[in-house]
Amino acid sequence: MTRSTHSAEHPTRPRTSTLDDRAMLMRLAAIEYDRFAAMLAGLTAEDWSRSTECPGWDVRAVAGHVLGMAEMAASIRESMRQQRAAKRRGGVPIDALTALQVEEHAALRPQELIDRFGVVGPRAARARRRTPGFIRGRRMSDQQNVGGQLETWTLGYLIDTILTRDPWMHGIDISRATGRPLKLTPDHDAVLVADVVTEWGARHGQPCRLSLSGPAGGSWKFGDGGPTLEMDAIDFCRTLSGRESATGLLGIQVPF
Repeated sequence: MTRSTHSAEHPTRPRTSTLDDRAMLMRLAAIEYDRFAAMLAGLTAEDWSRSTECPGWDVRAVAGHVLGMAEMAASIRESMRQQRAAKRRGGVPIDALTALQVEEHAALRPQELIDRFGVVGPRAARARRRTPGFIRGRRMSDQQNVGGQLETWTLGYLIDTILTRDPWMHGIDISRATGRPLKLTPDHDAVLVADVVTEWGARHGQPCRLSLSGPAGGSWKFGDGGPTLEMDAIDFCRTLSGRESATGLLGIQVPF
């Protein structure tokens, strides 16, 4: 199915979630935590030390980061603690935060990581679902660097969208590092990819046609004319995340 769309972003508004069906967003979040937990549970002892495409991180470090983000999402107190600790480190806030998460979980054995994520994932999904609209509408205090440009996000964009894209993309990282197959379905992964495509189209605002293959793929038309882009849906998202170098429209990054 080809979807036709064209939109231009307001340059000063804080970023909000592109997908406005919150029930759907929270369904995606719960499924993604379950899938990430299942992926961790299926790893072998050798898999945990395999290098990933995240610079300096092996599979164990990726799992520690995703666990830390889930713990933040599950508890306001834990979120505040991590943010304060990251700020004391200085530097780029998100880099300080993720480094903290990796370091704080580095001593956990693989089974401990699996067990803790199995408990925290559902709590994070529940806490995100219960976050009221007046909180989600607030601006985040720190600007975020996306493709070299600073931008302001609402808490809702972080809670409803980014906190689901993060474990989804890191699940891809682990799959590629270990050779474990990805479970991709049209009712989950294709929805996530379509949301990424919509945001990407709004970010670049240029006419083009996009055709993505695989179970998570689809076809889109932005405006009239422009180039036609064809590639695998997962590779498209990896490229927009910065894991692959690209120019032109594919060089327009989308945060994960």
